Amino acid sequence: MKYTYDSTSLMRDGKRWFPIMGEIHYSRVPCAFWKEELCKMKAGGVDVVSAYTIWIHHEEIEGEYDWTGDRNLHEFISSAKECGMKILLRIGPWSHGEVRNGGFPDWLLKKDFEPRTNDERYFEYARRWYEAVYSQVAEFVGSTIIGVQIENEYGHCGGLYEKESGEEHMRTLKKIAEEVGFKVDIYTATGWGGAWTGGMIPVMGGYCDAPWDQRVTEIEPSGNYTFTHERNDHNIGSDHGFGYGVTFDMEKFPYLTAELGGGLQVTNHRRTIATAKDIAAVATVKMGSGVNLLGFYMYHGGTNPEGKLTTLQESTETGYLNDLPIKNYDFRAPVREFGQVSDTLRELKLLSYFASDFGSEFCTLPAIIPDENPLDPNDTEKLRYSFRTDGKKGYLFVNNYVRHQTLKEHLSENIRTPGGTVFKNLNVKNGDFFFLPFNMEFGGKKIRSASVTPLLHLKNENLFVFYERDGEKSESAFFDFDGDGTGSNFLVLSRKDALNTWRVKDRLFVTDGDSYVLENSAGKTEITGRGKCSFLVYPDFPSALAGWKKVGSENLQKASDLSKVEFSRYERENPPETFTSECKFEKIGENSYRIDVCEYILEKEKADGIFDFFLNIDYAGSNAKIYATVGGERKLILDDFWLGDGYPWEIGMRQFFASNFGTNGMSGKIGTDWEIEITPLSKTQKIYLEKRPVFDGDEISELRSVSVQREWRFSI
Repeated sequence: MKYTYDSTSLMRDGKRWFPIMGEIHYSRVPCAFWKEELCKMKAGGVDVVSAYTIWIHHEEIEGEYDWTGDRNLHEFISSAKECGMKILLRIGPWSHGEVRNGGFPDWLLKKDFEPRTNDERYFEYARRWYEAVYSQVAEFVGSTIIGVQIENEYGHCGGLYEKESGEEHMRTLKKIAEEVGFKVDIYTATGWGGAWTGGMIPVMGGYCDAPWDQRVTEIEPSGNYTFTHERNDHNIGSDHGFGYGVTFDMEKFPYLTAELGGGLQVTNHRRTIATAKDIAAVATVKMGSGVNLLGFYMYHGGTNPEGKLTTLQESTETGYLNDLPIKNYDFRAPVREFGQVSDTLRELKLLSYFASDFGSEFCTLPAIIPDENPLDPNDTEKLRYSFRTDGKKGYLFVNNYVRHQTLKEHLSENIRTPGGTVFKNLNVKNGDFFFLPFNMEFGGKKIRSASVTPLLHLKNENLFVFYERDGEKSESAFFDFDGDGTGSNFLVLSRKDALNTWRVKDRLFVTDGDSYVLENSAGKTEITGRGKCSFLVYPDFPSALAGWKKVGSENLQKASDLSKVEFSRYERENPPETFTSECKFEKIGENSYRIDVCEYILEKEKADGIFDFFLNIDYAGSNAKIYATVGGERKLILDDFWLGDGYPWEIGMRQFFASNFGTNGMSGKIGTDWEIEITPLSKTQKIYLEKRPVFDGDEISELRSVSVQREWRFSI
């Protein structure tokens, strides 16, 4: 395929393309799980996988490259190819990524030149690094690897701040990359905050909060919840004027993102909790502001690898403003540290499915933002809205959601589009964010306006699927057709059912909120969960399913004036026993405990369908660390920063107790007793917690409970 771009969007073989991009760091995820985790991202609607090659993870000791195990870049790209996914490789040399030295090896910083300058000696080491990376991926460049990002935040966070020298630096790095073999259609560079782009496609970002902010109080509302043409962080734009800090010509490049926060990584001083709606509302606003690529950082969390010489996390000891966990890089991402599929993935999937099926036309619709739309992030009174429209047809975007804020409700609102269509009597409540079509055609039926949102097009059935807003049930008034709507092949789902809808092989699966469905790298359909082992499917299977029994059908159609759409319900014939079991623990020190879940897990692991076990540790303190004996040596294997009551630490156990991985879970014990050490949280400790605990004394340090929960997986 050939990838190009113009000022509007990316194009794939000449057709406009609205991709979804998600970041995963292979060196922070067990290599045995790469294909599985990539398939989870694909199930969430991710088209393009972005990934840093983190220099210090591969050449911690000068001249000694490590491309083995979880650092095996070649195998990771091969896994992506097998899963049918494309790669945008972020080759540095500097990455940040909350890594020690931003990814630079310690030895590089001891050289007699300054990195990230135009010193030819630095460029020579950058060339060596690019050559090393290319040697691992050469066969995939231009096919699986469709794009490359050069550097990161150059001129915004380090590097050269003067325009001419900064742009020269970026152009030189791109030239070196091309010379060593990175010849791709798409070259990108981060473009926010005054960063230099060297003529490459700028990609932007936006987070719902700022865990790097040095304040330990609630901070002002994020400007990323406001509709604006400002591509930079809107807080910057409102302070200094439109386009301040943008170093490229916005008329020349499409509005693309690479770092919309898929979550937030906590810092020691600032323990922010990004919820699914916190994340999804920002992404929706960006679409309504003109974005034609949603790129999420991170999309998959992970665990920092073991360093040979040092720990590898960002810390104040290495000159950063922030201290991060040594191991934990969960990020509260759509797919979390141990592969848990979160509610954030379900929320973002609503946008991903839409972009996949309707994005080509959507890309052509410019963002039109009415003058009365509030630009001040602190404005909680005025209605925030915009249009993606060519002046006649398009979509109305509304956002009445701002993290930690209560916004005024707007009841019975009439909103007129630029083409004259009126959305009548819209009830916009605090916490609402949505988009609705007007004068759009679906399956030959033109809709003047609708109170429901398009989700996807099930092509084999020619079924257009929409979903309603929470608490807004208009039933037969979902659509205002231009003409007769009879014969419309439309399905309107509840928002809850839409969140739990999974498309696999031209079928729709609807699960409970505890399970998910995906196509694995071998092409098999699998369902995974912890609760009831059942699913709904449309269209039905032509023959019986081994191990499953059909127990009836359900009409999920919410529109009373449209045809019924019957989903068939299936249940597992011999479902696994699912429950949460309390685990014993022993106090062995003032703030330390011993737990042994090995025997429990090994006793239960061979039950049919059991795939993983999740350990839930409910504790209170500043942070917790887990040590285990590995090869006769006591090692730190995991750690966690406490977020407050109601957020227990959840750990997937499969990677610690498995030597072979199959559909029936684990085999082979390779662990021993675990020890948990809790660092007390002082009453006077300067730390931001969204919900501070009640202190009985001067500090808190307590292990309250430890439990284990099973997860099952079956083929469908």
